[in-house]
Amino acid sequence: MATMTTTAPGRTQSARDRRPRKGGTSRPNWLGALLAFIWLAIVVLPIYWIVITSFKSQSVYFAANPLALPTAPTAENYALVLASDFPRYFLNSVIVTLGAILPAVLISFVAAFAIVRGGSGWVLRGINSVFLMGLAIPLQATIIPVYLIIIKLGLYDSLAAIILPSIAFAIPLSVLVLSNFIRDVPKELFESMRTDGASDWGTLWHLAFPLTRPALVTVTVYNGLAIWNGFLLPLILTQSPQKRLLPLALWSFQGQYSVNVPAVLASVVLTTLPILVLYVVGRRQLMSGLTAGFSK
Repeated sequence: MATMTTTAPGRTQSARDRRPRKGGTSRPNWLGALLAFIWLAIVVLPIYWIVITSFKSQSVYFAANPLALPTAPTAENYALVLASDFPRYFLNSVIVTLGAILPAVLISFVAAFAIVRGGSGWVLRGINSVFLMGLAIPLQATIIPVYLIIIKLGLYDSLAAIILPSIAFAIPLSVLVLSNFIRDVPKELFESMRTDGASDWGTLWHLAFPLTRPALVTVTVYNGLAIWNGFLLPLILTQSPQKRLLPLALWSFQGQYSVNVPAVLASVVLTTLPILVLYVVGRRQLMSGLTAGFSK
């Protein structure tokens, strides 16, 4: 006599779920891989051409295949660029970038902390609204008022004429990112430090600062990149060659050596290297800050 065994419906279903399904392996996305490869080639090919051309002589550049590796690499293009006051322009860009980034990030960090943890007063809400309005005003729309203000202050044709507007235009986005990041810090941590007797400044530097470090790196790299590559402010607010920054110097260098393409590309490589170094140093904190700050 045959016997039948019964199982609970839930167990039967779970056992059925544990059975390996035939053909359940995911199919490769060949179309996505092809599009990704095409996009990678579009991005990498110009960079490859710039780097290899900077090591070619002018005669080789016009005679050989543009995408071929140089048979006899030479550094004469870099020597020509360095001999054309490039260190002066590089130092000016470093001074302007650091002189604008450090105050902008410090002011934005303190302002973001005050907006998030300072209560719900109408004054702080109004300040936050002013910062958000700054995001809607482009630099090109304010260049004439900025020019007139710099003339009135007697700062025209100086590095301070570039630093002060750069600080003002870096603050709004920095405040937005940092305030969103500080808002995610649990309130219990701030309350526990207040219970232990910590002041507002102590809470700011010993709690908020370590926890918002990824966001600080994010706004530093983002604004540093914008200021380093800025062209309009140096063009309008400076005149003498001694006050040129790298983008403006690169433009004038291209006009001076318009035929010597390898020398122009060597100056492009030297201009880009500091940004690449900055990204390599802070890439982990940058990605963490982007995902946690811009995705709010």
